[in-house]
Amino acid sequence: MLIGYARVSTKDQETHLQLDALHKCGVDVIYQEKVSSVGSRPELRRLLAALKPGDVLVVYKMDRIARSLSDLLSILDSIKAAEASIRSLTEPLDTSGPIGTFMIQVLGAVAQLERSIIRERTVAGQVAAVKRGQVFGRPKLLTHEQELEVLRSVDSGVTQSETARNFGVSLIVVRRILDERVGKKNTGRYPVLRQYLDS
Repeated sequence: MLIGYARVSTKDQETHLQLDALHKCGVDVIYQEKVSSVGSRPELRRLLAALKPGDVLVVYKMDRIARSLSDLLSILDSIKAAEASIRSLTEPLDTSGPIGTFMIQVLGAVAQLERSIIRERTVAGQVAAVKRGQVFGRPKLLTHEQELEVLRSVDSGVTQSETARNFGVSLIVVRRILDERVGKKNTGRYPVLRQYLDS
């Protein structure tokens, strides 16, 4: 079954062009809405929930259905899970065939590369900020002197749990202080950044 989806961004716009194209290619049912791609799209959600094996979702253009590459890939996953496929009338995208499937795999690879690049830039910026002395996250609950007292408490035989109660902190705080003393890797204030800060 051919199922169409048409969307325009504002109520002042019309879907006539998309609807005419969808009708021309023989679409049986059409879901349409007038809403920005960044807003809620209830008709699109209804459409995806109604897809059955063998159905083909037809759109005039891919930007009518997705706000970004990651959004598109998420929608494509939903379509694949329903054992359906998608076809664009104005772009070379049709997942019912091997070329279309290959295009989706290429898009997925590009999205993964984009995420990796963004992550590397984010980490580099955070490392540079930490090295300049900028402090992220919540402030430490205990002063340096109090942390030394925590260590002395545990060294004297008081359990970690009891020490945490005595100082009014969680057990995690006590364990972090102990880990920092022995220099355990990937512990301390910035466990995720530690490998970059130490290099």
